[in-house]
This record gives sequence, C-alpha cells and structure tokens, in this order.
Amino acid sequence: MLDARKNQEPLLEVNNIEVIYNHVILVLKGVSLSVPKGGITALLGGNGAGKTTTLKAISNLLKSERGEVTKGTITYKGKSITELNPASLVKQGVIQVMEGRHCFEHLTIEDNLMTGAYTRNDGRGAVAADLEMVYQYFPRLKERRKSQAGYTSGGEQQMCAIGRALMSRPETVLLDEPSMGLAPQLVEEIFGIVKNLNTQEGVSFLLAEQNTNVALRFADYGYILESGRVVMDGPADNLRENPDVKEFYLGMSDDGRKSFRDVRSYRRRKRWLS
Repeated sequence: MLDARKNQEPLLEVNNIEVIYNHVILVLKGVSLSVPKGGITALLGGNGAGKTTTLKAISNLLKSERGEVTKGTITYKGKSITELNPASLVKQGVIQVMEGRHCFEHLTIEDNLMTGAYTRNDGRGAVAADLEMVYQYFPRLKERRKSQAGYTSGGEQQMCAIGRALMSRPETVLLDEPSMGLAPQLVEEIFGIVKNLNTQEGVSFLLAEQNTNVALRFADYGYILESGRVVMDGPADNLRENPDVKEFYLGMSDDGRKSFRDVRSYRRRKRWLS
C-alpha cells in the first residue's frame, strides 16, 4: 500500500484473498485492497479481470454461483465479515449495486426505491426523508416515480438501482460497472451524482469499472486488476499520468492516440507484469 493512504482511516480491507469457483477454477489470486472512510476507490481492469468477483466476495454473494473465498481475510471496521450473509452485511452498512441495472421490472420506480428500506426500523418519517433525498439527487426518478421500472430507460434504471441502495442508508456502496451500456452523457451524469453523494452525504464507494478514463477522473484511488491479480495501485491522478496506464487503458501515448490494435499488442510487453 502506498504512503498516500496511511493517514486515512480504513473502512473496508481485503487482504490476500483467493476465490475458487466449482472447487477448481482459481479466479482471484491474492487480491488485496483498502477502502478508506469517505473515499471513492476504483477497481479497474478489462472484462474477466476479476472485478465483479472481488465485489461479490466482499458482499458474500459468491455461494449462489458456487464460488468461495478459500484464502485471505475481509474486514469491515476491523471486524471479519466473511461469515455474514448479504442481509446482515446491509445492516452493517455495506450494500452492492449489481452489474446490469437489476430492478423489479413490474414495480414502479418508487416501489423499487422503497424495497431498499426493507431492513430499516427507524420509522416512516426517516424513510420518507431519505426518499426525498434520493429524489433530490435523481430528479428524473421523481418525474418517473409512478412508471413501471421495466418501461424506463437504461440510465433511469441505473439511477433507480443506486437510489434503492441509498434507501438502506449505507456507509459503503459497492458499485459494479455503472457505465455499462449507457451513453457518455449519462455516464458523466451518474458519476457526477456518485461524487456528490460522496462529498455531501459521506458515502464511501468501491466501484468496479471498465471505463478507466471516467473512473480515474472521479475516484481518489485506484487498483488495476489483471487475470485475478492487482498489478498496480495508486492515487487516481498518478494512475492517469502513468505511461503504462495511459497507453494500455486510455489508448494514449507520448506520440498521441494509438489504434486499438496497437494498444492491444501492448499487453504482451507491459512493464508491471515483466
């Protein structure tokens, strides 16, 4: 871990975990990362790098896919969470927003949002206040609150999924591929809202994202995964300026933008794997 984070209070810590599917397929190979309180941490890498598996290992959603953490530890506020079920983890303040904008299609937007408050017992007034807070961050959801979620746009469904998570009053949100399938303008809008939720509401985020350029503009710190291993980490600004990251993930080099074929061939000579 780099010195840039040593004075920040760790909230979530993943230490040297391995994940195996079906008792034979090794997917994560000693992944370690830390999410500080009040920060936005990006988990970057291409498709199949292990980003989603890392999030599911934290939120204990692997068993449904015949996966398990076979080595290492995962702690939240210094206590192990590997034995907690997902519902108990939500009560601890950790919730995952799944890849693919999972909504209850036949429920209205507002009913979807209200399902996020199912585990709460702090009264209707507090829930109503948080619903209004979600509508302030996502005014489009307020406009569509009586519409069936299945008939809304992909961007609105992504907003609904994030808003539903917020209704559980989380301290930490695990956000999986929020930009997937969305137009660039919507991606910017959603990441901007995530940033506002972080700075104004104090919500910590661990977001898995293939769109490295956008993620590093909004995150504080980043980890890059390759084939189930962390191959590089550092402050987001440093990663954006790193020549390896610029050339392989951002398609840029000192000579300007490269073609996809040039960038892809760079995979064989990345210095961090040599």
